[in-house]
Amino acid sequence: MSYRSFSLIPSFDDNLFSDRFNQIDQMFSRLTGEKPLSDSPNYNFIQQNSKNYQLEISVPGFHENEIDISVHKNKLIIKSKKIIESEESKKIKWIHKGISNKNFSFDFSLNHKIKVESAKLELGLLKINFKYEIPEEEKPKKIFIKKNLINK
Repeated sequence: MSYRSFSLIPSFDDNLFSDRFNQIDQMFSRLTGEKPLSDSPNYNFIQQNSKNYQLEISVPGFHENEIDISVHKNKLIIKSKKIIESEESKKIKWIHKGISNKNFSFDFSLNHKIKVESAKLELGLLKINFKYEIPEEEKPKKIFIKKNLINK
């Protein structure tokens, strides 16, 4: 698996530009052997307050049993494995299939101060909640200067 940090790569809404971007992305991926960016699901990273964050990943058509979330050695790993389609769904003649349910894998390195609190899947969004806690021994401490009292 490759390392993937939280990215600020913009999403492109213009279909012509988006198609060109995807073509260039695919070409560079074939040349470099890296996984194409366009194969990854869209995601949002939200700061809710000074300690709480949420990662939302768009996973339309996936069920809870098809997504695996784990943390190992300060790395958050999110994988999907689509359960094999039924014979009935294989007979569907697609006119256009724009909703991707390809298997995916995300790796995010986590700072040792970030703890994964919970995860839930609702309305096609996988929501993972994080808490950023600085241990007491790492917080800055104020040192007060004692007043020098002279007795006269």
